[in-house]
Amino acid sequence: MLENISERKEAWKTIVLFLVLVLVLTSPFHYAIVNLYPSRIYVGAIMWCPAIAAFITLKIKGRKISSLHWNWGNWKYIRWSYVVPALYGLITYVLIWIFGFGNLSNSEAITEWGKELGLIGIGTLNPTSIAIIAIILLGTIEVIRAAATTLGEEIGWRGFFIYELKKVLSFTGVSIFSGLIWSFWHWPLLVYYSNNVLLEFTTFTIVIVSMSFIISYYTFKSKSLWPAVIFHAVSNVYIQKILPELTIKNEGTEHWLGENGIMFAIVTCVFGIYFWRKAIKEKL
Repeated sequence: MLENISERKEAWKTIVLFLVLVLVLTSPFHYAIVNLYPSRIYVGAIMWCPAIAAFITLKIKGRKISSLHWNWGNWKYIRWSYVVPALYGLITYVLIWIFGFGNLSNSEAITEWGKELGLIGIGTLNPTSIAIIAIILLGTIEVIRAAATTLGEEIGWRGFFIYELKKVLSFTGVSIFSGLIWSFWHWPLLVYYSNNVLLEFTTFTIVIVSMSFIISYYTFKSKSLWPAVIFHAVSNVYIQKILPELTIKNEGTEHWLGENGIMFAIVTCVFGIYFWRKAIKEKL
């Protein structure tokens, strides 16, 4: 954290400039999704707006794009950035299955996976085998594909934004502030997709702020933006495309399921507190 007052003021000016650019760049695509059609093209464009805002900010400030921590970093942090979001996703849905908010094994989803992969009718492949093959492919190939869009967000949020915040805030402040901004940035999409806006705004904000503590920890420990890219991609794939598809929804418990569900908010909050305490102990 900077001690010099003039340097701190300059850092805040840079932060405000970046956020204004993010807002200006993102707004047309948020409008298109909410008022026109939720096309994946618009979603992909939104996810690259933070990166473009970071590039423009660096250009205005006369700084190099190479300053955005492109180095790969220690493989240990790359591995944990895959394991942790997969783990909290699995814990979330195991609890959902245990408490009866949803049931494991959705035969319709597995059949759809089989059709999509051309596995239906091949030899002795049963639904369990099809599910295992699909999960392996989603957990590898789909994560790589997802990383192409999460890279855009993470260049801006973790490659640039949190390092600017670190100049003026503690680790706790960085994680909360960046998490809230990251959450607010998603809110227009929740208006379109949510069934219970108040509940889902609350749970989603808890999830995003909790994730911010975890991602900030791995970003600062690795001094690289790549753990954040992988973490974000893995989290999206497991919590959006793998575990919900294996779950049969029970009537009246929908608010417990999904990335905006109560259970996911509880689990990620526990993980966030753990990484917050870990970061404080390690004096990040």
